[in-house]
Amino acid sequence: MLYYILQVSADAVESAAKISMIDLLQKGGWIMYPLYILFAATIYVFFERVIAIRKASKIETSFMNIIKDNIVSGNIAAAKNLAKNTDNPVAKMINKGIQRIGKPIDAIERSMENVGKLEMYKMEKNLSVLSLIAGIAPMFGFLGTIVGMIQLFYNINNSGFELNTIAGGIYVKMITSGTGLIVGLIAYIAHNYLSTQIEKTAYKMEAASSEFLDVLQEPTK
Repeated sequence: MLYYILQVSADAVESAAKISMIDLLQKGGWIMYPLYILFAATIYVFFERVIAIRKASKIETSFMNIIKDNIVSGNIAAAKNLAKNTDNPVAKMINKGIQRIGKPIDAIERSMENVGKLEMYKMEKNLSVLSLIAGIAPMFGFLGTIVGMIQLFYNINNSGFELNTIAGGIYVKMITSGTGLIVGLIAYIAHNYLSTQIEKTAYKMEAASSEFLDVLQEPTK
């Protein structure tokens, strides 16, 4: 009996080893299609956000130096023109600050903060999608496994107990759980990576804002 069980298990493992990855995924059933969609959405959102965030974080090292020199020399128009024609969150904040020159520092700072919050919101666009996928993909996978196990035990109840059928059926039903966990893990990693990149850009924005306000508060020579 023990020999028979071991032989059946070995046959099931050997059979599984011969199955290609594509064939294995196809055995997951209809629940795999939502997981495919979630995976495609994860990849799309990740690369779309990477491009957008990299563009937003690209700041020339000489930008703030030119802005400071123009403001100190009284050439506000040149500073405003440079900030207006530079397309990144830092430049937009500085442009708003330049527009408010002459008003109290607190008012200038609040205006720049509002622009900064808006730019942060733009960078964080669709990050909630990755967070949602990280949560629901494993649940979809688990649901597929539960449905598959119910079907398996229903068939066992009707057709009788066969060890090779059970062994083969169980590993097939676990495909959805494994796929869901993988998709969820990828979405989780992507979300955390993008959040880290956004934080780095936020630090650059805060540093530029502080530097700009310091220039405005420097005593006139």
